[in-house]
Amino acid sequence: MFEMIPLFGPVPGGMELAVILLIAVLLFGANKIPKLARSTGEAMGEFKKGREEVEQELQEMQSSGSSTATEVESEPTTTTETETETETETETQTESES
Repeated sequence: MFEMIPLFGPVPGGMELAVILLIAVLLFGANKIPKLARSTGEAMGEFKKGREEVEQELQEMQSSGSSTATEVESEPTTTTETETETETETETQTESES
């Protein structure tokens, strides 16, 4: 029913793949291709691990977000009232000195 359309066009087949491999050997040399493939694999693994960590942190934030909101609402506001009183006293002292 649905036709799959490749994202980057058709996947290269036999002859195209051979030409790409030949160009890679000419550019990097036969000795460096395994090292290049290994480092590419390691980079992909690190990227996947980082993505999974970020997804896990987001899930933790979403699950703890609702409990944190209720905790914030239940906290007393005495610190805010104290800070406001201190600011008012400071402003009064500044005005009286002028």
